[in-house]
Formats: sequence, C-alpha cells, structure tokens
Amino acid sequence: MLQAVTAAVREVAVKEVMPRFLKVAHERKADGSLFTSADLAAQDALTRKLSAIDPCPVVAEEMSREQQMEQWLAGDGEVWCVDPIDGTSNFANGLPYFAVSVALMRKGRTVLGVIFDPVADEMFCAEQGKGAFLNDERLPIKQHVPPLAGAMAGVDLKRLPRDLAQRIAIRPPYFSQRNFGASTLEWCYTAAGRFDVYVHGGQKLWDYAAGSLILQEAGGSLCSLEHDDFWASALWQRSVIAAGSPELFEAWKRWLRQQS
Repeated sequence: MLQAVTAAVREVAVKEVMPRFLKVAHERKADGSLFTSADLAAQDALTRKLSAIDPCPVVAEEMSREQQMEQWLAGDGEVWCVDPIDGTSNFANGLPYFAVSVALMRKGRTVLGVIFDPVADEMFCAEQGKGAFLNDERLPIKQHVPPLAGAMAGVDLKRLPRDLAQRIAIRPPYFSQRNFGASTLEWCYTAAGRFDVYVHGGQKLWDYAAGSLILQEAGGSLCSLEHDDFWASALWQRSVIAAGSPELFEAWKRWLRQQS
C-alpha cells in the first residue's frame, strides 16, 4: 500500500500541482487562508486515486467543515486525511517550499504517512512499525544531537500563546530558529534531523496526521503544550512539541512548560 500511495502522491504533484506553480491566482477562504485551483485539482485527483487503493472516506483540507465531519464519521474508524498543498501561501507567492500530504488513519491514529516536496523531489514516508524514510534512506539522517543551547529549532511564533511567544523571541533556549511556512515539511525536517526541536501552537488534522507518524517512526518524540500524550489533545487542532531525540525532547518540553 505504501508504494501505491507514494506513486499516487508523486503523480498528482507532477500532473496537477507543479504545472500550476507560478501560474495560478489565489483566493481566500472564510478563515482568511489562501487556496488556489491547484489545491482543488490536487485534492480531486488524490481522492480518486486513494479511493481506488482503499475505498474509505477522504477528509481533505479544502472540504467544508461540514463535509470533513461527515467524512470522518462515515469512516467507521478508517479515513484518508489529505492536504493537497500544504504551504499554499508559499505556493501562491512563488516560494518553492510546499508539499502534498496523505495519511491513512485508523481509530484516530495514523498508520501510514506520505509527504512529498515536489520542488526538492523529496518523498518522506512511514508505515506504523516499519520505520521512516526519505526517498530510500532511513531516517533520521543526522546522527549528532546537540544540547538544547546548540539546537536548530523549527518555531511558528504567530500561533503560540502570546506570553510563550514573547519569551521565545526575547530569550530563546536554542541556538537558532527557522519557520518556512509548511507544517507537514517541518515535521519531516525534524524527523530528518534538520530541525533538532520543533514547536507549533495549533495544527489542523491534515497538518499533523502524516508528519507525526514519520517523526515517531524516525525515533522522535512528541507531545502537545497541554498533554504528554499527543493523541489526547483535540482532534481537529493540536499544539506540538517535538524533537528528534528523547533527551533533547525532555529538555525542550521542560523549558516550554516552565514558561507557561
């Protein structure tokens, strides 16, 4: 199944997403976020292809809230979760950092995850209990783990609680930080060791579904700002604390929780 899903994701990215890069106008949804015709075309194509692989319902970002809930409830414990283009603002503005993301979820947990960066030609994937990979290389790639003071952090400041964001901005505990605007790839960068630690104040289901499994299968650790059990947080939007190594994760989680 993983091979079939990665092939489907790659084909949709090549045929529906990349030919529209730098060539489509964008619109705004009711929540203010952007979407383009490429999002809709990719979502439709993925829905058809995934349904042929496993005919369970598809929950996708560009559906209405009502459609998403209907599909989730119709799944009887099994659904595909799709983000046709994560990083649409980047895509719409010509920034080459976005991804196509697909997850298969059973009883609220991810069992298969695929995230493809078509610009870099990087396919991140994982199956539960079988490890995580970047193309054909097992993750993580980077073996050296720095202390927190020397870490590279992935940080989305605008979605964090105000007091925590201010403390991070004024006196961060790490060496340097980045935020590139595509949550799915930020999970993958943490799994690969490009980011040592990661924090995000609130991700939608399709933002974390595939990436959380890829990180876990790469040996990483995760929780939310509120719960040690990441999966205990609200389904449709969760905060994230993550790191590629258990030791660094504990130091990072402890620092973040102390700021609350």
